[in-house]
Amino acid sequence: MHDITWQPTAALETLRLRAELIAKIRHFFQLRGVLEVETPLLSHATVTDLHLQSFTSTYQLANGTAKETLYLQTSPEFAMKRLLAAGSGPIFQICKAFRNNGESGRWHNPEFTMMEWYRPGFNHHDLMDEMDALLQEILKVEPAERFSYAALFEKYLNINPHSSTAAELNAIAQQCNIAEIPHFDKNNKDNGLFLLMSHIIEPQIGQTTPIFIYDFPASQAALAKIRADNPPVAERFEVYYQGIELANGFHELTDAAEQRDRFINDLALRKKLNYPSVPIDEHLLASLSHGLPDCAGVALGIDRLMMLALNKKNIGDVVSFTINTA
Repeated sequence: MHDITWQPTAALETLRLRAELIAKIRHFFQLRGVLEVETPLLSHATVTDLHLQSFTSTYQLANGTAKETLYLQTSPEFAMKRLLAAGSGPIFQICKAFRNNGESGRWHNPEFTMMEWYRPGFNHHDLMDEMDALLQEILKVEPAERFSYAALFEKYLNINPHSSTAAELNAIAQQCNIAEIPHFDKNNKDNGLFLLMSHIIEPQIGQTTPIFIYDFPASQAALAKIRADNPPVAERFEVYYQGIELANGFHELTDAAEQRDRFINDLALRKKLNYPSVPIDEHLLASLSHGLPDCAGVALGIDRLMMLALNKKNIGDVVSFTINTA
């Protein structure tokens, strides 16, 4: 028993500084008239995203005759969109999120703190402006750089990511000695793009100032609107700084029928990959059918932001306890 490590992983002074920074974040949004909200962490449904796996919990009904499976939420997005559809106006939330992806280490913990905010009347460029202002205030950095997804691939790899084929992307990966990855589907173009982005481009960007990457391939739209350019692009962005992915933002999809189609397509792919099937969130779809205002939203990893703001190298240095010590 004497060998058990019970002390917090972060220094108490770090936790005090973390609290001060989170108070600054709240003040940032209060000055802008953005309402702080709380939504449930447990839900009857969860995300269908192939890259996200959810924790489950068994709920014993009051009469003791039945049980229900509930899901710890990977983000508060679906419930916050229901508030938006009900007329909440601009909202933000700082909360726990949970992802059962088997990731824990320097950048990851299965339980982490996330901030999401939504701005009716904003597109993804408007939200990048506000995110940039927040990062300048919290991280004390210069204004961020901005590149389209296509411009980054052309700058660092001299290819057009929209028109390149899976075979061409695989050939580049082989030239860069990054092609031999277990279970990697070389015939999937998006896999090739992810591989080149993570191994070649990400290590070279956002080192001195944050960088926004926007207008992703339509195949990577997730919950974003698709703009009918030639080729079509997903109106979403990601934010990187010093090798860390900080945030993921969207000009939000508001079409309930299209959202249902995307969920159904996700479930078909999950079945093909032998991933657990999950229920579609019908509450979200009903709120979209009622009418989600045109808006943009973004999810920001608070723990990673704290690592950067406080010059720490490990997520355990900015949280009270990690999964290994909880």
